[in-house]
Amino acid sequence: MDKLKIGIIREGKVPTDKRVALPPSHARKVQEMFPHVEVVAQKSEIRCYNDDEYRQAGIRVVDSLDECDVVIGVKEVPVSDLCAEKTYFFFSHTIKKQEYNRGLLREVIRKNITLVDYETITDQSGKRVIAFGRWAGIVGAYNGVWAYGQRYNLFDTRRACDCFDLEDLKSELAKIDLPPVKILLTGGGRVAKGAIEVLTGIGVRRVTPRQFREDYFDFPVFALLNARDYNLRKDGGEFSRTTFYGSPQQFESNFLQYSSAADLLIASAYWDPKAPALFERKDIMSDDFKIAVIADITCDIDGSIPSTKQASTIDEPLYDYNPCDDRVEPPLTDEGNITVMAVDNLPCELARDASESFGTMLLSNVLPELITGDKNGIIERATIARGGKLNERYTYLQDYVDGN
Repeated sequence: MDKLKIGIIREGKVPTDKRVALPPSHARKVQEMFPHVEVVAQKSEIRCYNDDEYRQAGIRVVDSLDECDVVIGVKEVPVSDLCAEKTYFFFSHTIKKQEYNRGLLREVIRKNITLVDYETITDQSGKRVIAFGRWAGIVGAYNGVWAYGQRYNLFDTRRACDCFDLEDLKSELAKIDLPPVKILLTGGGRVAKGAIEVLTGIGVRRVTPRQFREDYFDFPVFALLNARDYNLRKDGGEFSRTTFYGSPQQFESNFLQYSSAADLLIASAYWDPKAPALFERKDIMSDDFKIAVIADITCDIDGSIPSTKQASTIDEPLYDYNPCDDRVEPPLTDEGNITVMAVDNLPCELARDASESFGTMLLSNVLPELITGDKNGIIERATIARGGKLNERYTYLQDYVDGN
């Protein structure tokens, strides 16, 4: 029997992403678990594991992945790099009809590529089984607190990207001495839990949403808001999680009850384009709107948070949002602006830790299904396109592909 060949792609998206879906030790484990499978790594000068680390793990390093049946990466593969008739695994950022990736999905279809999107890989209950969420939360919360410190000249800590790993980052937490600020955190999944790790590590105390709104504290606090805390049914009925996630257009935001108390917002809640925005531009200009720094981990451009006008980068993580003129300005220049942190590849700042964690999930939950026949339908449910057309589950993207 011919060997199934799996290739680890050299990440090509700009800005550079140093993560890898399968670190050297995990790639070696795949070959040990499945002798009829060979894993190869495309040469790369940027990934957080160098080529020699793969060679030392017994993984061939190659110039091209033309010989491979399956290609795995992290971020979107540049359109010009897509090879016809292959199976690709990566975050495609197309399932919300993101305008900037329409050409990518069109090329996938044109080249008869089978596209499996990590974001849609779920178990039979619908729960995601692979993600970088925890690491996005850890880095996003740290960056948010760092940004607050930068805005008010409170402390001087290294950037997350300058730390070797999580343990190194933890050494920076002890240097952070926050005044009695109030921090809002939205969400409830892996991302929010990662953010909580950082906030509690700094010594920020958790309070209830009601305490956050109504009480005074002489120490820093944070509140975790779930969807029910800031969304109301338009018909006045009781909040239902099932209804909200199934028909978010039936709800309106009630977030402003918190914005008059909060200093820093860390946004990590998944947002459906049919759901209400957290707040509007006009709300920011109200005297009651107190939030001065927003760490938007979700980074939905023109999405739930109107100040997120563009993504920021690891090299330039901050920008200011001028609500009066609805425009982006250089960071930390005007007290009337909101300082925004909207880095869209946060886990890349702790690339080795994030890659190790992701590789473990890939090895445990996904690759065995791919290699042994997908008996649980995990791969099939996450396959966006195959054979020159959208898979049935994703036919709602057809008008997006057609440009309508």
